[in-house]
Amino acid sequence: MSRCVGVIACALALAACDEGSNRTGTVRDRNEAVVSSAAQPTPTATAAASAVKKTPRAICTSKPRGKAPDARIDTATAPNADAPPTPVPFGAGKWIWVNLWAAWCGPCKEEMPRLLKWQAELRKSGILLDFAFVSMDDDERQMRRFLASQPEGGVRSTYWLKEGSRAKWLGPLGISESATLPVHALVSPKGEVACVIDGALDDEDFPRISAVLRGG
Repeated sequence: MSRCVGVIACALALAACDEGSNRTGTVRDRNEAVVSSAAQPTPTATAAASAVKKTPRAICTSKPRGKAPDARIDTATAPNADAPPTPVPFGAGKWIWVNLWAAWCGPCKEEMPRLLKWQAELRKSGILLDFAFVSMDDDERQMRRFLASQPEGGVRSTYWLKEGSRAKWLGPLGISESATLPVHALVSPKGEVACVIDGALDDEDFPRISAVLRGG
């Protein structure tokens, strides 16, 4: 009798084990539990990451740099486009936004539509502003191809600083001829260099630049 009871107990135990092994979603050991838990991000962590905001960079925090250059500068245009006035009309009662660019510079070309859009918005708000796009290209053919590819209303003409003539023109702006493009310089209506901005600009930079132009 006792042997029969023992056999029955063993059979029940084996049945219980088989039933547990067939359950779906069961974590079998501690290591598997840790891996399973770590694989799923918690809502709190996701929310905290999305709450992090990019710190706006400082714009035009340096002191004015003196008078803008009056040295001669060349120009280049697309077919049937008008050349910009030369010399650059610094100190003629308008802000002049100098943009140093090159046809081989991806960020330079990417930001050009944004700059032209800002120019239209600033003029509409009553700020007298002209752009002076200044090419730093060594390859004239590449530069002219880019100008010719631009749509009506795009950058189809430019000033052009040829190699050997850059230092004299960039010096008064406080810009090195080996500076990384793009570079921006804001020149006041009186012809004074208000500030220089290194690197491409984003939409979030517009309010601070607008404040500088309004303050001048």
